[in-house]
Amino acid sequence: MIFILITILIQNKKNFLDDFVSISYVAQNHVYKFFTLTHELYLKKIGQNINSIKNLKKIDSTAILVLQNGKFFKGVGLGYKGTATGEVCFNTSITGYQEIISDPSYADQIINFTFPHVGNVGTNKDDHESDKIWTKGVIINTEITSPSNYRSLKHLDQWLKKNKIVGITGIDTRNLTNLIRDKGAPKGTISFFNKNKLNIKKLIKITNKWSGLKNLDLAKMVTTKKNYLWQDYKTWKKGNGYLKNKKKTLHVVAIDYGIKKNILRYFSDFNCKVTIVPCKTDAKDILKLKPNGIFLSNGPGDPAATGKYAIPTVQKLIEKKLPLFGICLGHQILALALGAKTEKMKLGHRGANHPVKNLIEGNVEITSQNHGFEVVKKDIPKNIRVTHQSLFDNSIEGIELKNKPVFSVQYHPESNPGPQDSVYLFDKFVKSMKKNAKKKRY
Repeated sequence: MIFILITILIQNKKNFLDDFVSISYVAQNHVYKFFTLTHELYLKKIGQNINSIKNLKKIDSTAILVLQNGKFFKGVGLGYKGTATGEVCFNTSITGYQEIISDPSYADQIINFTFPHVGNVGTNKDDHESDKIWTKGVIINTEITSPSNYRSLKHLDQWLKKNKIVGITGIDTRNLTNLIRDKGAPKGTISFFNKNKLNIKKLIKITNKWSGLKNLDLAKMVTTKKNYLWQDYKTWKKGNGYLKNKKKTLHVVAIDYGIKKNILRYFSDFNCKVTIVPCKTDAKDILKLKPNGIFLSNGPGDPAATGKYAIPTVQKLIEKKLPLFGICLGHQILALALGAKTEKMKLGHRGANHPVKNLIEGNVEITSQNHGFEVVKKDIPKNIRVTHQSLFDNSIEGIELKNKPVFSVQYHPESNPGPQDSVYLFDKFVKSMKKNAKKKRY
């Protein structure tokens, strides 16, 4: 099905392709219902513009998004009825909203989806990246249409209610995205309320009282509480779903800072047994498990805050010369353990179309990303080789230790959602474990 996004036409009444002007269709006291132009409507001969001000349906707002600077957007409530505060970021992915919302790396964040048709394929039981949803809230441009997908089991609105995620729809997400791009990711609060229960001043106060993500250790909140073995499920395949890995030639110990399930599935694809341990597990207990390699997972929050307990553990593991692979937060923690520094980015990288240059091979990978912190390029230790670089802002996207089988990337090679250009990194890690396994380790 083809979807065409129509913006409201302004007074000159030109065709929107001739004079593309985006204005908010959210009024101060009312929300105007926005009609998307589906393929069926496109084929029909329509004598009038369905999105003209005359034809827009006026409805009362039931939700509000308030930002720390006092700016607010009124809209229609979605999902769980309540109030949620977090950092407002935007994600540019066109598909994979269920995987995005269920990614633990979004803990304490409110996701503004730039793609308007979120919810159109419903939700299912297979695409969860975590058993518990940590995302604080979602912002969607257009009212959710009825799900149209053979895998759909539940409407997104019902799924959000079940997982207690507050949402808002019917607001000008383009305006909000531009604000984040220009000013940085703000603190914000979504309130989905009963009629006449709205206190903007109180919501602004709640928003500004929240500390923000800087100096916040969220890994200890989202991590597993005890060790467990991955159930050996491989990545999803059409027709078969999730098959189980029956070969377990290598043992990976994954330190859980907020791990995504698809990372574990890829390890199963490469015939690995995986033991997941809590983020505060010390090196001595990890080595008792006799791993062939160590994995540092993705996760939320400030790496410097998590690093207070993570850095000593990682440094001791590096001393043992075991192969070590990190993704996202794991990449940042590895960098800190090697003597580099991290800092908060203005707006971060979140989407499934980020170009990254492999500085070793000279090729470009299209990657899936979700991070608000980065490794600082200035004064990077001499024993670190930068292997990957963002083509958006030249930030560091990958590093390796020059004299040991230790490497990491800032982006998500396991995708879900996103391209699969970077799966070779799992193969690289597995090969280093096989090579290392020939040596007597324990």
